[in-house]
Amino acid sequence: MSDSLANGKGDSTPAQAKLYERWAKGGVGLSIVGEVQGDARYPEKPGNLVFHESSHLKALQTLVKKATVNGAHLWAQLGHAGALSHPPISQPVGPSALDVAGIQCRALLVNEVQQLPAMFAKTALFAKNVGFGGVQIHAAHGFLLSQFLSPLFNSRQDSYGGSIEARASIIVETIKKVRKAVGPRFPIGIKINSSDMIEGGLTPKDALEFVRILDGTSIDLIEISGGTYFPGTKSSSEGAAKGPYFLDFAEQARGATKIPLMLTGGFKSHQQAVDALASGHVDLVGLARALVVEPNVANLWLAKEVSDPSFPSFESTPEGGVTAWYTMRLSALSQGHEDDFSLSPADALAIYEQRDKLRSVQWLKRFNK
Repeated sequence: MSDSLANGKGDSTPAQAKLYERWAKGGVGLSIVGEVQGDARYPEKPGNLVFHESSHLKALQTLVKKATVNGAHLWAQLGHAGALSHPPISQPVGPSALDVAGIQCRALLVNEVQQLPAMFAKTALFAKNVGFGGVQIHAAHGFLLSQFLSPLFNSRQDSYGGSIEARASIIVETIKKVRKAVGPRFPIGIKINSSDMIEGGLTPKDALEFVRILDGTSIDLIEISGGTYFPGTKSSSEGAAKGPYFLDFAEQARGATKIPLMLTGGFKSHQQAVDALASGHVDLVGLARALVVEPNVANLWLAKEVSDPSFPSFESTPEGGVTAWYTMRLSALSQGHEDDFSLSPADALAIYEQRDKLRSVQWLKRFNK
């Protein structure tokens, strides 16, 4: 998840380290720090980590140390928000120019596209040298690499647009470059959409073909998700089947690759996780919101007395309110204050947006020199 717990200057904080320590002690096998940026010009939010030559190394090493207690592993999710880059601190770019409600971006030049694999590789090597146990390339949820895959957002007429093979080519190049940088034994995962869940976007058919393309690469783990964060689009939790999302797609993907598969989204009970693994279609279960409402859920599910998390229900929420609620609860978890957490989605959204405004000022001071 994008935890938004960096300090507004791209550096890790004691609160962030505490959060991942709690999950490690709670029994998770692998935590993935969402939206780690290698290029400070295109962040998802001003609470993202940024890996660069002046990063606070000691803070990152503390994060790794605390997040890997109990034998847990920690990976960095390598991001580039593209057209979804946070406007107050960015000038968004994408595969193609966009000017739609809530989103404006210019198209990347060919030479800029060609520079992307080296940026991801440099960030991956930084993560390895700091002590992270692996990296995940973010190619889902409507961020830059996901945009390249989507015919709705990629209308390029060059070798990076057109067929699914062409749209996927920059990702294949990125995987090759990252692998060369980190070596043959360092884990590299990728997060992909099973569908963009938006008319004209990536379809399950093309997503399945992308899985087949990935099967010919050195990727070690494919995480299956879905949906985008473009304004006005529904989240993956809307319109998906009751229970784990994208399980049908995972079954099809299992027939298209021998690479281990992780399924994320909609797991709310121990039985759902057990059934998904028993099906043989997936090798790992990914949890997000379940770990926000109950950081010890892994240990609870491994215990003889199984206990499932209790999820909140909201009667009405502003757009972005539910995401803000979970994000601010992450902040409460990082400080050990979850028992006192009583914000409504509307109040959480107001606090979240105000925090981003303050961090944006710090971000611009740090990176726009």
